[in-house]
Amino acid sequence: MRKQIPNAFTILNLLFGCFAIVVILQPGLMLSVDETGQQTIEIPQKFFWASVCIGVAVLVDFFDGLVARALKASSEMGKQLDSLADVVSFGVAPGMILFEFLKRAYAAQPNGLDVSVLWLLPAFLIPCAGAYRLARFNIDTTQTHYFKGVPIPAVGICIASFPLIYWFSNTAWMIELMVNKWFLYSCAVVLSFLMVSKMPVMALKFKKLSFAAIWPFIIIVVVAVVSALFLGWMAVPVSFIAYVVLSLLLKQRIVS
Repeated sequence: MRKQIPNAFTILNLLFGCFAIVVILQPGLMLSVDETGQQTIEIPQKFFWASVCIGVAVLVDFFDGLVARALKASSEMGKQLDSLADVVSFGVAPGMILFEFLKRAYAAQPNGLDVSVLWLLPAFLIPCAGAYRLARFNIDTTQTHYFKGVPIPAVGICIASFPLIYWFSNTAWMIELMVNKWFLYSCAVVLSFLMVSKMPVMALKFKKLSFAAIWPFIIIVVVAVVSALFLGWMAVPVSFIAYVVLSLLLKQRIVS
């Protein structure tokens, strides 16, 4: 029975991933006409709740591992279940966010609502790459204190910030960036590559609690706080970039 407690957290992670997908599947693009008679395209306001659901799934995903270690209830089934939940919450749901934003990007163009679905499919590189990375992680016994490739929750929370940036940013270039198809394509390709690559990436696992051990994470926290003050929700992708760049700079330190 004790081993089922962390599994319950994992199922909750999966459940919030499903909630995110349900929100994203609400009625799509809406046409409206402003006072000048110009046609505009809108995404339903409830869409940003998918970001909230993914954010909660990240928290639950963190606690299931914490609870498993605290109760000494880790199991092979729990490991597999965690990966299955992560594919949905941090792979499929973020992939659908990219899919919807690509639809928005094309809808703003002439005859954009008639765009072929083939132009939107690159969004699903995210769940495909995430599933591959998780499968490789499950059979790799060397990833004890660091990761090979960026973990899928980090990619998921990065993409989940896009709707929040789009709706709650007052800066024009940020909003336009979220509906720029080339930016979205680049995100799909680069983030997928980062997941399937074997580059050493920092993990939130400390050999000992000392400044020498945790200073890279202190830097990321400082970057997150400062960027949040000036950039709002754009702080999430900025912090993600800081995480990746630091991992590249500290490659030798990470694997030692």
